Amino acid sequence: MAKKLSPSDFRYETGPSRVPWTAVGEAIRLNETQKVLEFLMPPADGRASEYRRRLARVARELKGLAEVSGHATKLSLGRNVKELEAETARFLGCKHVSFLTNATAGFEIALRYANIGPGDEVIAPAITFIATIAWPLAVGAKVVLADVDPRTINMDPADVARKITPRTRAIIPVHIGGYPVDMAPIMALARRHDLVVVEDAAHAFGGSYRGRMLGTIGHFGAYSFHEVKNITSFGEGGVLVTNLPIGARLSQARFLGLDLSRKIPNWLYDVVALEGKRGPFACNNSSSTEIQALVLREQLKRLPRIIARRRRAAEYLSARLAGVAGVITPPLDSARIRSTHHLYLLRVDPERLGADVQIFKQKLSARGVTNIPHFGPLYKFSVLRQLGYDTAAMQAGCPQAENVFSRQFTHLPLYDFTQAQLKYMADAVIESVAEMKAGR
Repeated sequence: MAKKLSPSDFRYETGPSRVPWTAVGEAIRLNETQKVLEFLMPPADGRASEYRRRLARVARELKGLAEVSGHATKLSLGRNVKELEAETARFLGCKHVSFLTNATAGFEIALRYANIGPGDEVIAPAITFIATIAWPLAVGAKVVLADVDPRTINMDPADVARKITPRTRAIIPVHIGGYPVDMAPIMALARRHDLVVVEDAAHAFGGSYRGRMLGTIGHFGAYSFHEVKNITSFGEGGVLVTNLPIGARLSQARFLGLDLSRKIPNWLYDVVALEGKRGPFACNNSSSTEIQALVLREQLKRLPRIIARRRRAAEYLSARLAGVAGVITPPLDSARIRSTHHLYLLRVDPERLGADVQIFKQKLSARGVTNIPHFGPLYKFSVLRQLGYDTAAMQAGCPQAENVFSRQFTHLPLYDFTQAQLKYMADAVIESVAEMKAGR
């Protein structure tokens, strides 16, 4: 009896046959496997000769392994992708998960579901990565920028309320640095105005708000596993989650709407439009690979420990800086709020220091401390002017965004630093502030 295929069960592998059609057209060879290993584990500084000797030993062992091994029969959308999605659903406590090329693809699918098009308005925070608004811009929708909360740089729900119009269709709150947006008033606005909420949780995988995981509070949530995030899926990757019924079709939304559960005459499958909030929508291709899923599954096991280390680093920095006049430390975790501590949100008071954050950043950089303000306000980018936006009016409508970016905020990294590195970073902040107060 033939296996019944689900709508999104797409694979070329035909199984045993006199003339088979395999999913992997060209097998990965031993030398290619070794090149991947060398890329992932390059020689340490000053250890090149020892590295070559040990690599030669590994190459011999790999050759022996190859003599008794077969070839990978699936490189994309296979068992590891499915198991990653199931594990992620359990971790987040949500119904539907789709592993994608990146978080940007997740935003696109969610906003396709919302049937965003020309004339529609989408509200996003003034400070975020450009990917947050890439899809609305691409389809000719109008992006409306909300001002930010000066404590966190997250979207200000009160300003969102002021900027909703009859044309508004979606809100995209962004959890900057992994610290939660105040989601309760955002969701209340969405219910009142029948809007789709797409959480940009690119920084926020593993954080929570009032007992719910970030990214699962809105109608959709998209996460990034780009190489700079707390965990990564081989440099790129993303996950889209939802509890809506459309979630059962996310695998189709990821892969062009292919439907193998039914066919057209003389062909293997049908291609369908999926049902969005206000009508059908066509799908794109954002397929993910087995190797990415395998790596992310392993990193997911370590995530609680990774976040715990970052939390301890943030708590140390805040304890060291708490009594420094002119430095405002970020809000830390509480019973209701759990950050992923992707970034340490450091704020200065220009009036007390006699200079703004631009001078502060220069002093930190001179001491070898990398710091980045995250992100340039969207109204400063040429793309908006090129698409006809009045960026001066947008800036005027977001006074807090302009003030915190230009005068108050920078972000410190929170990797797995040694205690000595953390101490040096805190010392550098304290010394820089002292110089600014002294007018040096």
